Amino acid sequence: MSATTSPLPRTGSRPGGRSARIRAAVHRAVEELLADDTGELLTIPVVAARAGVHATTVYRRWGSVGELLTDVATSRFSGDIVVPDTGSLREDLERYASDLAKDLNDPDTLPLVRATIGTAGEQGASACTRERRQQLQAILEREQARGHQPPTVERVMDAVLAPLYYRAVFTDQALTPEWARTLVSHLLPD
Repeated sequence: MSATTSPLPRTGSRPGGRSARIRAAVHRAVEELLADDTGELLTIPVVAARAGVHATTVYRRWGSVGELLTDVATSRFSGDIVVPDTGSLREDLERYASDLAKDLNDPDTLPLVRATIGTAGEQGASACTRERRQQLQAILEREQARGHQPPTVERVMDAVLAPLYYRAVFTDQALTPEWARTLVSHLLPD
């Protein structure tokens, strides 16, 4: 190195670098293992082997299966549903509930939701619903900006989100878009 050049300062992890590749491989491994439904217990060594990384790498980055599932769920459920804007609160919520029902029926989504909630408890549940709450808040704020008094986000979550997640996680009942839209009619009777 010449006297006029100096090493570049380290600025943290590189986007798209090794760290990002490992995270992507581990996330993909979790999703594949959940989709395979072989009955194999989801453990850090099993995930690491599927991802092609050493188990200590996974332990160091995530610490536990619960933390790993929470990270995968947070990544998976960020921005995956478009918030409708029809000009009508009822129509926005009906479309939103219908889209969420379709998403929860996805064979890649449901195992992730069940595993995350089952393994990571409250932290996992939050990872699965945090973005949903923000989306509902956006719908309700838009309705308020139109000069109307919408229900609270908690009321909408209790009336729309909770039944959808309950049916998806704890029952084998169908999550049809038609059924999801009926939840809105209970929330907003004519």
